[in-house]
Amino acid sequence: MFRGSSFHTIDAKGRMIIPTRFRDVIKAGGGDGVMLSRMDLSLFAYTFEEWKKIEDKILSLAEKSDAMRRFRRVFVGGAFECNCDKQGRILVPPTLRHYAGVKKEIVLVGVLDHFEIWSRENWEAENLRMEEDMMGEGVRNEIAKLGL
Repeated sequence: MFRGSSFHTIDAKGRMIIPTRFRDVIKAGGGDGVMLSRMDLSLFAYTFEEWKKIEDKILSLAEKSDAMRRFRRVFVGGAFECNCDKQGRILVPPTLRHYAGVKKEIVLVGVLDHFEIWSRENWEAENLRMEEDMMGEGVRNEIAKLGL
């Protein structure tokens, strides 16, 4: 499982180092790389094993709505297989870097079955949104259901 967050940089060629704690999970998840896709102005990184589960779920859905077709088109159609090099780096494709606003400073966030790659600016904005949401009773009730 992916847990924790850390600050990193991405080089001018679009390469970023995957922390050792995440590389260990990636290797246990069926390979030496990740499937990257886009969502919420960030990038979602899945092990190959987890990505296969997502594809299977999407294929099994009876719902063929316009919204779901668009989601599949963007999320699956915009996904890239990114293998680690000998230094433990992946190359993030330019289209994904552009979508997420990734330039130099990035934040990696473990979210159990995947990790997310955020530009530092987008991550700080996301944290502010969460703090604002925490003021509302609805979110606080949802969190309370977790026993926290």
